[in-house]
Amino acid sequence: MSRLTATASCTAYTAVVEATGEVVAQALLVRRVAWLTALARDVTARLVVARWNRADLDALGSGVGLDGRVLPSKGWMAVRRLGWGVGPEPGVYVCDRVLRCAQEQAARLLRLALHRRRLVAAIVATWPHNPGARTDAEWEALGALLPDGVTAADIRNRTRQVRAYRDAHEVFPADLTELEEPPNVAAQVVLAAADRQLLTLERAGDDGARLRVRLPLVESPASARDWAWHVLSVVLPPTVPPEARLCAPTLRVTKGRVRVDLPFQIPIGFVPATGHVIGCGFDWGVNGLLTGVVGRLVADGRVISGSRVIGDGRPLLYDASGVSAKLHRLRAEREHLAAKIKHQQRLLAGMTGADPRYAALSAACQVIGVEHERLCARIRNLNKALAWSAARWAVDQAVAAGTTVIYLEDLATLEARGRRGSANTRLSGQVRGQIVEAIRHLAAKYAIAVVTVAARGTSRYCPRCGDGTSVLRHCPAPDRLADKGWRWAYCPACGLSCDRDWAAAERIVSRGLLGQHATRTHRSTGVRTLHAVVERNVARARRTRRLTRAARRARRTRTDLHPRPAARDRAKRRPTPKRPTRTPANSRNNSMTSSRVPDRRTVPAPPPTGGGQRPAGHAPKPGRHQPYRTGHVRNSHHRTGFHHAKATPVLIHIEHGNSPGQATPARVT
Repeated sequence: MSRLTATASCTAYTAVVEATGEVVAQALLVRRVAWLTALARDVTARLVVARWNRADLDALGSGVGLDGRVLPSKGWMAVRRLGWGVGPEPGVYVCDRVLRCAQEQAARLLRLALHRRRLVAAIVATWPHNPGARTDAEWEALGALLPDGVTAADIRNRTRQVRAYRDAHEVFPADLTELEEPPNVAAQVVLAAADRQLLTLERAGDDGARLRVRLPLVESPASARDWAWHVLSVVLPPTVPPEARLCAPTLRVTKGRVRVDLPFQIPIGFVPATGHVIGCGFDWGVNGLLTGVVGRLVADGRVISGSRVIGDGRPLLYDASGVSAKLHRLRAEREHLAAKIKHQQRLLAGMTGADPRYAALSAACQVIGVEHERLCARIRNLNKALAWSAARWAVDQAVAAGTTVIYLEDLATLEARGRRGSANTRLSGQVRGQIVEAIRHLAAKYAIAVVTVAARGTSRYCPRCGDGTSVLRHCPAPDRLADKGWRWAYCPACGLSCDRDWAAAERIVSRGLLGQHATRTHRSTGVRTLHAVVERNVARARRTRRLTRAARRARRTRTDLHPRPAARDRAKRRPTPKRPTRTPANSRNNSMTSSRVPDRRTVPAPPPTGGGQRPAGHAPKPGRHQPYRTGHVRNSHHRTGFHHAKATPVLIHIEHGNSPGQATPARVT
């Protein structure tokens, strides 16, 4: 058993002063927490700026203190062993535990700088002849110097940063301190370094917690009398289970509220890297955000270590085209505002304060800056919501199918190139990294492994042939096989015709299940990857439906399930009635008896006032005064939490195989 750590962001609205019993309102509580975070931020910022040089970073990176002992893992203890003590401003009283929290935050920022420092030093030491296309030898030399946990995106971004510095100064940066300014310090207080002299935390029922913390009573406390114990009642979200272990939180003020970032730990089971029989593979699609399939490792009806993969023939699709379109519109608006801000800043640089236009232009620039920040926050929130919605859907599909592993396409090196509306641009604008992290977090709760597989050739070759040589022909639609396109895939060798992303997902789950013995787990991060490529064909199975009660009765009684109705007597025994003629008397009702009835109404039908059924196609949209009725379905797709987002419903799958009552392979080659 191991533990999974997560963070729940809660809100504290009021507090109670423990000594006097005074109830602190939200506005006053926000001010007192803001005073605490400001005191800690001031100490942290002065410590980081004072130690932002090559010698101090070397001392921290050596791991040895002034007394020759190894630096401890706790940041505040390492800072004090190095003799980097920084106190508050003169005349301000801050207890030692608050200084601990400030030093802990500074140590974390400096240790993160050490990681970036090693990355920049490795790139500068192995600077390639062509930074845009390194050779194999240059990649090997760079990989020998890189720290752990570095991705291809980190290498690309740091290479561009070093190149921009070289172009501006005509020399390479000697250290990270020349390449970057000291990092910004967030207005928060990390209570993980504190003890019972500053805070206590205990559970208050299944959905609440009681946080007891010392807060300043004035902005600049002069003595210990200006500090008092406050008791904050925090309501825990439903994501925190009752058996979770609560840890020391982080306090911050945002949007006029006190936010309590509360970490918690829950026990989870160990997930092996091999021995998986049923897996779920997902492809970062062009037609949709995620496209997945469920595959089973079988051979001759018996599950063995590895022979072939049979899919259930049911594609899983998460289509976020509407959300992606909105994100593209927001990004375009953000870029427009950023261009206006740069233009106005250039105009302000050429003016003086005495210019009558300076005040108006400066005010306009500030207004646009606030709007730009608002757009950035909106994009971040929408990306986060989309990532967790897609991850929740993917894990639900895996749990419903009974899988023990999820295989994801590794597209960390994908970069947008060429025109703005290309497929790579759309994929790069999406939140694949956040989705992967969310899937790993949610899958760990259900003891499901998450492995990334190589992406090369997944959309190029046929999964039915499985030899890695049958190239698919991409076309717009199944009835336009001769035209060039990208949505549909057709194999001239075996005749496979299906969605492009569906075929790629089948190859991903096949590569994962057949090559799972070569799965590698990163020692420090625990990320599992699979670089070995095993190519075999994927067969699709038809899931046999369960017999209905009428079918079971027909089988038991040996009768016909659908008997043919008796022949109708077509003998003519009466004259054919005459059609009514158009007369002035019945001209008004002639439209009701005419055979030329319109196919649709010319105007929408009014909504029914009482009981009855609403005409199809005229259901009103819900609003503030007209909520959805109980049991009303917004659309025919699975609910995802977004408007215009479509997803395959989560259904309990019947295990597929070759035994009676289960699925039968559609084709065995």
